[in-house]
Amino acid sequence: MAVPKKKTSKGKRNQRHATWKGKAAIAAEKALSIGKSVLTGKAQGFVYPMNETSEEESD
Repeated sequence: MAVPKKKTSKGKRNQRHATWKGKAAIAAEKALSIGKSVLTGKAQGFVYPMNETSEEESD
């Protein structure tokens, strides 16, 4: 079983945690931005079948 050679410092641990949290914040901001652009109708660069599914359900 793999065992670390030395104990990792608190600073290094906190740095890794801050990086992980920062990536999550960036991903959440991008998701919110994409959601807003879809709602306004100005979305470009990706496909979402919004009209096709609503027409099929009403038939």
